[in-house]
Parts: sequence; structure tokens; C-alpha cells
Amino acid sequence: MTHTILLLETIADEAMHLLEGAADVKIITGFDAESLASAIKNNDVHAIITRGKGQVRAALMAQLPELKIIARCGVGLDNIDVAEATKRGIKVVNAPNSNANTIAEHTISLLLVLQRNLYNAITMAKEGQWQQRGSYQGDEIHGKTLGILGMGNIGKKVARIAHAMGMRVIYWSAEKEDVPYAFAPFEKVLKTADCISLHLPLTPETEHLINAKALALMKPTALLINTARGGIIDQKALVTALEHKKLAGFAADVLAVEPPETGEPLTKHPNTYITPHVGSLTATTYAYMCRVTVENTLALLRGEQAQENCVFNRAALGFL
Repeated sequence: MTHTILLLETIADEAMHLLEGAADVKIITGFDAESLASAIKNNDVHAIITRGKGQVRAALMAQLPELKIIARCGVGLDNIDVAEATKRGIKVVNAPNSNANTIAEHTISLLLVLQRNLYNAITMAKEGQWQQRGSYQGDEIHGKTLGILGMGNIGKKVARIAHAMGMRVIYWSAEKEDVPYAFAPFEKVLKTADCISLHLPLTPETEHLINAKALALMKPTALLINTARGGIIDQKALVTALEHKKLAGFAADVLAVEPPETGEPLTKHPNTYITPHVGSLTATTYAYMCRVTVENTLALLRGEQAQENCVFNRAALGFL
């Protein structure tokens, strides 16, 4: 049987070569609305592979009665209607834990850049302003308290790195974890920590978890890091806190709206450092996420053994 796979975005070369080398696979692409409509017009699509931008909603699923798998080369599933897929009996595949190491590294990198004021220091040298070193203001993270919100796989890795660098780690999470760090109530973490790092999924319960009330609990000297999801923070409240010096700095790889609107104040503020959602786009992790997603998609289409836990909605579909 020939399996038709619809690509909504480009994928890593290594993964693309796997698809192209599969004798039982037909590849079609729909990188925009026009090409998508043309691709699915005369094809029975059995699987969709996307990354973070290609949207897979009910309207698209309704046009693909033979669809068996929706696969995302990554972890988060914000761009896929998982509930609708589950209702239709479609397996939703992702690459769980594939980005934990790289996001932990990115988190610590942002923390160091912000705490040590490295961007401005590097700019001094690049612009020939060496003499401005006398005005440099920065500090080290050693001896500071890091508050982690969400002690999952990424949170644990961030905690281990931070602890190795001499930080005291405290955390709040939905459940206490078996970790050598102190669990504390949400409000206490906010009040106590010198730096706070977010590692939570975006859910109705966590949306705008960091709001005006939460920001008011934090130290005015505190730093906030977000490599999770932009919607966890009320960005208007965050801008207000920064402008009124109720928060010393903010660094993130994610924003509530991506790409941000022209003039987004968070990208312009002197005490913020924003990277354009590139934490998982390192060569190693990007290639791995794409390759393992393609491998699992092919295995499932062929009725073969796939990687454990690669089907996100496996319990809801009635299999483990």
C-alpha cells in the first residue's frame, strides 16, 4: 500500500531523505492555502507532518476522511486540535522530551545574558566603546535563588544546571516531585526568588498565571525567564511592571503572539532580551525531532512498533 503524507512545512534534510527513500510513501506539500488546496484535491491523505506553524484544525481534518496520523516535529501541540483528532480516531504524534536538553541550555543562557548584562557589554566592545566599561552593571547568578515554576523534564534539567552553578533552587509545580529541591507554595516562590523561570504547559489554568497580582509579589530586583509558552504571562501587566521598575528584567524565547506585532514594547524595552522562538532549533535537536517523528509516523502507518509514548492521545484512543 502507498501511504500519502502531507507536509505542511519543511523538515530537516535527514528526515526528508527518509521520506523520499521510502518506496511505500507519496509526498505532497501544502505550505500555503493555495498549495494545500491543490495538494489535497485529488489525494487521499493518510498522514500529516508539520512543525509549529502548520495548522491542523477541524476544517482540514473534515476534508481528509482517510487521515490516520497527525504528526508534529516537536513537543508542543498548540497548532493541532488534539480533541478533534481524538474524536475522529486520529493518532496525534509528537516527539516527547526531545527538546528538554536544548531548552534547558537556552534558559540558562538567557538567565546569564540578563543577569550579567552581557548583550550590552558585548555591544560596547563591538561599537568601540571600550571606555564605557566603567558604567557596566551586572551580577553573577552564584548564590542567587532560582524559583522554578513547573518541575517537569525541562524544569529538572534547569534546576540541575543552576544548582551546579551555585544557585539555590526552589520550585512550585502541580505536584511535588522527587527532587532534592525545596517545594514551596506559588506565592512564596514569587516572593523569595531572585530569578524565576517558567516551565509550564499553556492550559486554561496557567494562561496569564503571571499577571499583575503575581508580578506585584516579586522582588523589584527579580528577573523573569520564559522558555515555555508566551500566554502564561499577561504581557501588558509585564510591560507595566518593567516600566515602573517593579521587575528588573525579562528574557524569553516565546511571546503570546508570534511573530510579535510591530512596536511590541517587550521587544524594545532596554531591560528585556527576546529570542525568536529558536530554543529548539539547534542543529542537533531540530534534526532529531524531525527524524524521530518521521520514523514513528512511518512505523504507525505500516503497523510496526513505534517509539514508546510517541502517540500523545494514546490513552484517549484506548491503547497504551
